[in-house]
Amino acid sequence: MSPDTPAAAAQPANPLLGDAVLAPLALPDFGALRPEQVEPALRELMARLRAAHEQACAGDPARPASWDDLVQALEPDSEALGRAWGLVSHLHAVADTPELRRAFNDMLPHVTQLWTELGSDPRLFARYRSLREGAGFAALPALRRRIVEHALRDLRLSGAELRGEAHARFEAIEQRSAELEQAFSEHLLDATDGFSLRAEESQLQGLPEDLVQAAREAAGQAGGWVFTLHQPSYVPLMQHARDRSLRQAMYRAYVTRASELGDPRLDNSAIMADLLALRAELAGLLGFADYAELSLQTKMADSAAQVEEFLLDLARRARPYAERDLRELREFAAAELEMADLQSWDLAFASERLRERRYAYSEEQLRQYFTEPQVLAGLFDLVHRLFGVRVLEQEAAGVWHPEVRLWRVEQADGRLLGHFYTDLHARAGKRGGAWMDGLRSRWLRADGTLQTPVAVLTCNFASGVGGRPPLLSHDDVQTLFHEFGHGLHHLLTRVDELGASGLSGVEWDAVELPSQFLENYCWEWEVLRGIGRHVDTGEPLPRELFERMVAARNFQAGMQTLRQVEFSLFDLRVHRELREATPQAVAELAERVRREVAVVFPPDFARFQHSFSHIFAGGYAAGYYSYKWAEVLSADAYAQFEEHGVLDPDTGARFRDEILARGSSRDAIESFRAFRGRDPSIDALLRHQGMAG
Repeated sequence: MSPDTPAAAAQPANPLLGDAVLAPLALPDFGALRPEQVEPALRELMARLRAAHEQACAGDPARPASWDDLVQALEPDSEALGRAWGLVSHLHAVADTPELRRAFNDMLPHVTQLWTELGSDPRLFARYRSLREGAGFAALPALRRRIVEHALRDLRLSGAELRGEAHARFEAIEQRSAELEQAFSEHLLDATDGFSLRAEESQLQGLPEDLVQAAREAAGQAGGWVFTLHQPSYVPLMQHARDRSLRQAMYRAYVTRASELGDPRLDNSAIMADLLALRAELAGLLGFADYAELSLQTKMADSAAQVEEFLLDLARRARPYAERDLRELREFAAAELEMADLQSWDLAFASERLRERRYAYSEEQLRQYFTEPQVLAGLFDLVHRLFGVRVLEQEAAGVWHPEVRLWRVEQADGRLLGHFYTDLHARAGKRGGAWMDGLRSRWLRADGTLQTPVAVLTCNFASGVGGRPPLLSHDDVQTLFHEFGHGLHHLLTRVDELGASGLSGVEWDAVELPSQFLENYCWEWEVLRGIGRHVDTGEPLPRELFERMVAARNFQAGMQTLRQVEFSLFDLRVHRELREATPQAVAELAERVRREVAVVFPPDFARFQHSFSHIFAGGYAAGYYSYKWAEVLSADAYAQFEEHGVLDPDTGARFRDEILARGSSRDAIESFRAFRGRDPSIDALLRHQGMAG
C-alpha cells in the first residue's frame, strides 16, 4: 500500500477493548462505539475469561485452592467482560437502533452461554469448596470468607451440582430464558414506539399548554397534534383530557400493548407462558418446589409463605381505605362530572378533578415550580447536607445523546468517590420507565489501584418545550430522588472487594431501601422550598401550596397500596402456584388475584401482564414484593430522622455508614439493626400512608 493510500487499514481502536472501558479510572466514550465492533470485542473478552477460568479450575485437586487461585485470578477478566457487555446492554436500552439491536441479539446467546457454563462448572465448585474446607480459610478476612460462601451458594443455584442431561438442560434453559426476556422487552418497546394518535383541536380541551405544544411538535410538518404512549404524553393526557373518547382510545392502546389484541408480531402471550414453564423446570432441576422458592434463596424473606402473609396482611389493612377512596371518587364523578358509569379510562381524570376540588391545587399547577435544573440542584444540596458529599458537573468526552450529563461525586476534601450520568428524557428508541445501572463498581485491585464506581440514572421525563426548561411533576421529582437513592447506594460504598461492593450481593428485597428512603424528602418543606421556583416568575413555592400538597399526600393511598399488592401477589403466585403455563392460565390467575385483593377492576381487554417487564424482563421474577417489603424498612429508617431532625447530619452520617457504605459485607437485616437499633416495624409505613390505627 502506498503512503498516500487512504488509511482504511488504520481502523479506529475498539472502545470495548481500550482503557476508556477497561481501565480502573477512565470513563467510556459512548459515542465511539459502533455496532460492528461489538462482536469482535466481546469474543476476545470471552476468550480471555474462558482461559482464566480454565487455569483456575486446573489446580491440583490434592491442594486446597487459595483466594489468589480463584477470586483474584478470575476477577479481572470477569469484570472486563461484565463491563463491556453492560455498556452494550445500556446503549441498547437507551439508544436502540436496528444495527445495535442486531449486534446485541447476535451476541446475547453467546454471552449467556458463557456465563452459564462458567457459573455452573462443577470443577469451579469443587475448587471453591476446597478453599472453604482448607486450613487457610479461617485466616481469611471475614469479608472474603463471606464472599466465598456466597460464591458457593450462587454456584449451586447456577447448576454446578447437576450432572449429565440435567446439567445440559439447565444451560439450555438459561440461554433460552435470556432470549425470551430480551424479546419481551423489545416487543414492549416496539409496541410503545409504534402507536401514535392524531387528535383534533376539539379534543384538546383541558390539556396543559406544554403538552399541547409537545404534541404539535410531535406532529411535525403534517400538522395537528400527535400523542403517544410514552409517559410524558400519556400520563398528563389521561389526567387532564376532557374528551372521554380520546382518553378511552389512549387507555385501550396502552393496556393492550404487546398483547394478542395488537400487532401479532409483538404479542408477548407465548413468551410469558414459555418463560414461566422454563422457570418452573429450572427450579425443579435444582430441587426446589417452584421458582418462587428458588428466587427467595438470595432475598431477606425466609419463604414464599412469609411473603404472601405479609402481602395479605397489608391488603387487609389497606382495604377499608381503598374502599373509601373508590366510593368517594365514584360519588364525586357522578355528582360533579356526570359520570355515573366511571370507567378505567376515567379514573386518572376524575381523581385529578377530585384532588383539585378537595385540596385546591392541581399537579399541573405544582409542575410550574419544579424545573429540572432547580430540582437537581436541590437534590445535590440535600445529599451534601445529609452525607457530606458534593456533586459537580463534569464535561463528558462522549455520550450517547446530547441531553446526557456527567457528574462527579466527591468528599468535602475533593477526594473522588465516583461518577454518574443522567439521561432524563423520553424519546423513541429508549426503554420506558426509570432505573439505575452500575457501569463500574468500586474495587481495590490487586495492584493497589482503587477503581471508583460509575452509575447511570435513567428516567423518561418530558423535555422542555418552547425554550423553557423541562418541568417535572411531583411524581417525577420522587422518581428522580428514588433513582438517585440507588445511585448513592452504588457510589458511596466503602467496600473494596468487588464481590460485595455497592449493590453487589445485596438481598433483592433490601435494594429498594435507600431509594425509597430518599423519596421521603420530597415531602419536606426545608427541601422543597429550595427546589421550588416558578418557571416563569422565579417566585418560590408558596408555603400554602406546599401545605395543600402535603395534605393530599395520602390521596387514594389505599387504592395505590392495593394495586401494588395485586402486582406483587400475582408475581408470587404465577411463579409458585401456576401448574399449566399457558396464556389463558396466566390471565385466569391474574383475575383470581384481582378478585381477592383489588377494589378497581379494569375492562376485560386489559392485559397488564403483557407489559409487566419487571418480572418478565427486569430481574424481579418472584420478587416484585420487594418494593413493599423495602418500603417498610425505608419508612422505619426515615422515622429515625424524624426523631432526630430530618436534616440531622449525625443521623445522615450513621445512615451512610451503616446502610449505604456496607454493600453486602453483612446481611441487610444486620445493617438495618445497626442503624435503627432494633428490627423493622410496619408502623411507620402505615403512619406515613395515613393508614395507622
